[in-house]
Amino acid sequence: MQKRYEKMKIDVCFSPALYPVYHNSEAVVVVVDIFRATTTMAAAFSNGVRSIRPVATVEEAQDYKVKGWLVGAERNVMRCPFADFGNSPFDYTPEKVSGKDVVFTTTNGTRAITIAKSAYRVITGAFINLQAVADYCLLHRHDVVVLCSGWQDKINIEDTLFGGALTDVLLQTGLYETAGDAAVIAKDMWEAHKDNLIAFLDPTEHMARLRANHLEDAVPYCLSLSLTGKVPELIVEDNTLILR
Repeated sequence: MQKRYEKMKIDVCFSPALYPVYHNSEAVVVVVDIFRATTTMAAAFSNGVRSIRPVATVEEAQDYKVKGWLVGAERNVMRCPFADFGNSPFDYTPEKVSGKDVVFTTTNGTRAITIAKSAYRVITGAFINLQAVADYCLLHRHDVVVLCSGWQDKINIEDTLFGGALTDVLLQTGLYETAGDAAVIAKDMWEAHKDNLIAFLDPTEHMARLRANHLEDAVPYCLSLSLTGKVPELIVEDNTLILR
C-alpha cells in the first residue's frame, strides 16, 4: 500500500493498444466500455447476476454455450445468433439473471479486461456505477489507471468522458493527482460537456452504429450517473477470469 502522505495518481489509457505503456502492476485498473459492455455488466450485477465470465472470442463463448451456460455475446453491436443475451443492459433482467452465472463476450470491453488481468485489481466502471467505482479506488488507496476499451483499438469519446469523470471525482478528494496529459485531456473534456452528454456524443461513431442498428434506446441509461453501488471485480480461478 502506498504511504498515506503521498498523493496517488490517476491516469487514462485511451485505447487497449496503448495499455503496455500505461501498465502499472500496483494500480487499480478500471476497464470502461460505456456503449455498452461495462454498463451492461453493472446492470446485470445490480439485477442479481452471481458472476460473469468475460471471454475474448466468440469461439470461447460458443464452447460455453454447448456446455449449457447462459451466454451473452455481441459483435459489431449486434447480438450473436447463438447467444441468450446481447450487449444491452436491458437484456439482463432480474427474472433472467438473478442467481445465475453468465459468460460474456463483446467486441471491445471483454478483450480489454483480459489485457489488464495482471494488475493489482481489475474492476469495470461505467457512468451508472461512477461513485461506487470512486469509493472502491479510495478504499484500496492505490494508483488508478482507467483503461478505455475504445473501438477496435481506436480511441472513442464516450469512454474518454468516463475517464475524465472519474479523474474529476478522485481529484476532488485531494488524495489523487493526474499522472499525465491523458488524464488532464479526459478531465477537460468531461468538465466541458458533462451537462449535455447526449448532445456532445450525438455525432460520434458509436452513436451512428447504435442508431443504424436501432439500438440507441440504451444511450440515456448508459449516460446516467451512479444508479448502482455494484462494482464488478475480476478474480482468476484456475486460469479462468471471473467477475464477481
